Amino acid sequence: MISSSRIPEVVPAGRMAGMEQPVLGLPSGLELRPWRPSDADVLVAAGRDPAIRQWNRLLVETPGDARRRIERMHERWRAELSAMWAIARPGEEARGLIGWGDIDLTGGSAEIVYWILPAARGGGAVVEATKRVSEWALNDLGLHRLRLCHSVANQASCRVADKAGFALEGTMRSALLHTDGWHDEHLHALVQGDI
Repeated sequence: MISSSRIPEVVPAGRMAGMEQPVLGLPSGLELRPWRPSDADVLVAAGRDPAIRQWNRLLVETPGDARRRIERMHERWRAELSAMWAIARPGEEARGLIGWGDIDLTGGSAEIVYWILPAARGGGAVVEATKRVSEWALNDLGLHRLRLCHSVANQASCRVADKAGFALEGTMRSALLHTDGWHDEHLHALVQGDI
């Protein structure tokens, strides 16, 4: 007799959409909060930063483009497709972005995305934020596996992955097209029970 059992969903549909996006505090005094329309100029500045453009697909030309992108962030939360936070000091404008793209509630996985503006680089904010959103994704949302992928040429992201506890699993050959051509990517992962 063939079993009619099916593989259960890791996270039930509706769980994420049914919760408000939380504000997550960080030990440094920074917070991770939902993006606001008033953060539009920050997205425009990020889209003009050469280092952010080199490693991210952030094409935001105008404040109007940025406001539409922020609106899509909130729509994608409700659709359970992604979860993006602004990295900021309480009451101040954003200085970076971190969150989960490619969320698959049924399969229990997501991929992290992040960038930070030049003035905020080097102080450990991205590592701290990566650890915090990972705790949220595994413990609060209930995902099982988190991915961090980056070009092998992006040593800063490799350091973030290592310091945040993501294990290096291997290299994906010719995995992502950047403006200068195809890049091999490192694949790092954090799974339920690692933290």
